[in-house]
Amino acid sequence: MQTLWARLVRYAPPIELRRERLELSDGDFIDLDWTKKNQTGPIVIVLHGLEGSSSSPYALGILKAIEARGWRGVVMHFRGCSGEVNRLPRSYHSGDTGDLAFFVDSLRRREPRTRLATVGYSLGGNVLLKWLGTTREQAPLSAAVAVSVPFVLRYASERLQQGFSRLYQWKLMRTMRASVMQKQRRMDMPLRIQDITTLKNFRDFDEHVTARLHGFDSADHYYAVASSRQYLQGITVPTLVLHARDDPFMSEKAIPRKDEFSSAVTLEVSAQGGHVGFVSGAWPWRPRYWLEQRIPEFLDRYLK
Repeated sequence: MQTLWARLVRYAPPIELRRERLELSDGDFIDLDWTKKNQTGPIVIVLHGLEGSSSSPYALGILKAIEARGWRGVVMHFRGCSGEVNRLPRSYHSGDTGDLAFFVDSLRRREPRTRLATVGYSLGGNVLLKWLGTTREQAPLSAAVAVSVPFVLRYASERLQQGFSRLYQWKLMRTMRASVMQKQRRMDMPLRIQDITTLKNFRDFDEHVTARLHGFDSADHYYAVASSRQYLQGITVPTLVLHARDDPFMSEKAIPRKDEFSSAVTLEVSAQGGHVGFVSGAWPWRPRYWLEQRIPEFLDRYLK
């Protein structure tokens, strides 16, 4: 798999999207961005990564590939990630499966005969695997794909404080702090720490913000409950898990052994691919985005 350059200059294909707002049972909302080309057919739900959205290049790329198959694609934004501040102090986290369950249930009521699949990237992949593993036979999906999953959140937090990975942490921490400060200007936030700028790494943020807003005792408690690795044996939906050994978000020790997965899961581990990258091709200006071939190829078996 190729080139940091090709990933940095990633071209996001133009695609028309239609926004829908889904009201949640707690009075909050999530925003859904739907592809517009196909009005019928199977639905593929896309779960973005940390601080991602439907504007993320990997999301746009897979939506384009979904459209090309004649399916409908929809990005389910986690709370506060659509460009609109959500209504409650809480937002989202790596183990929050409630909104996904609510959305899938809404789709099932709306279109009971439509085949559903879900693709989750990074944080979204962790949410997806945890949900599949805890719902077991009750998950109403035909298939699922999880890409670059931080299976053990503590390992990911530790890895992002080392070497080049600190650049990713610095970039993400900037946007995460900005999101919290934007909400602080609009509503009371039940945080023990008010100066968010002092939080410099994921563990500090999860200790003082994520855990506090989402009912966990501490960052360690959050990591223990939300990490998806412990739920993998419960998955019954046909699921493809794609991972790269050189993922800068985590060490190799986070990758589960094949015997930790249920028989419904196919694990494919590449030597290279980075984090949600998997870019190949002989030249930087002519990259191949392998995920946009492999994911639809897998889903096609179950969505026909």
